[in-house]
Amino acid sequence: MSSLTEFLTTFPAMGRRDLSELKKAIDGGFRTFSREFGESLENFFYPLLKFLVWLEKLLLATPWPIIILIVAALAWFGSRSIKIVIGSVLSFLAIGYFGMWKDTMSTLAIISVSTIVCISVGIPLGILMARSDRAQAIVTPILDIMQTIPAFVYLIPVVMLLGIGKVPGLIAVCIYAIPPVVRLTNLGIRLVEKEALEAADAFGANYRQRLFGVQIPLALPNIFAGINQTIMMALAMVVIASMIGVAGLGVPVLRSISNQYLALGMMNGLAIVALAIIFDRVSQSYGERLQRHRHGVQHD
Repeated sequence: MSSLTEFLTTFPAMGRRDLSELKKAIDGGFRTFSREFGESLENFFYPLLKFLVWLEKLLLATPWPIIILIVAALAWFGSRSIKIVIGSVLSFLAIGYFGMWKDTMSTLAIISVSTIVCISVGIPLGILMARSDRAQAIVTPILDIMQTIPAFVYLIPVVMLLGIGKVPGLIAVCIYAIPPVVRLTNLGIRLVEKEALEAADAFGANYRQRLFGVQIPLALPNIFAGINQTIMMALAMVVIASMIGVAGLGVPVLRSISNQYLALGMMNGLAIVALAIIFDRVSQSYGERLQRHRHGVQHD
């Protein structure tokens, strides 16, 4: 009995010492890693930074009527709805009228670049998961962690490695936003009917032809649903990314929180909502058109 009491008394202290040593080892290892490889990582992401800065400058330098015409054309191409086109144009006119044009262009730049990065990485990763059950078993827990861990937690290592600036914010946005496009690409390819694959095999298609000629076209509605959710999640990170030096609509919102500027925060928050609604309606309508086209082709 006395030995049990002694164990229960000493075990918490031993556990705390071991945990403290483990924390020190992790902190020391990460500091060493950041000193040795921090500059290499910055050089690796430098082309991405250049592209982001170039796109932001391009959007800011382009006259507002041209931007609105481009927005209207993209809205019509994606939705084929005159209501969505008019709503998009009126939203951007209101954003310019209330003096939020510059921040909106900065937000559009980082959302566009982060979406391109997420698509470039997420779709191939989703294809790999659809091809291999082992890859799916490995990647799925990682996606679960990326979707559930608080954003402020993974901001810590990103900032320690790359400092404050646009690239750390872009990486944070991508970490938060990439899981939907990966999951739905995997799901869309796995849901392709076996009859379609058997028909492709009967015509002698190899794996590459079957993937790009049958599976991906039939999975496009799911893939675009993933892209839609990725854009929504990227917009949700705008305010948090502003905390580590990313320009855009999140900066005035953050300033309004610290200075209790209700009107400033509400106006910029509504601008983010307007962008989210436009992106959502356009991409959702385009996905629905793909779905109708797919069903029409299958019916024929």
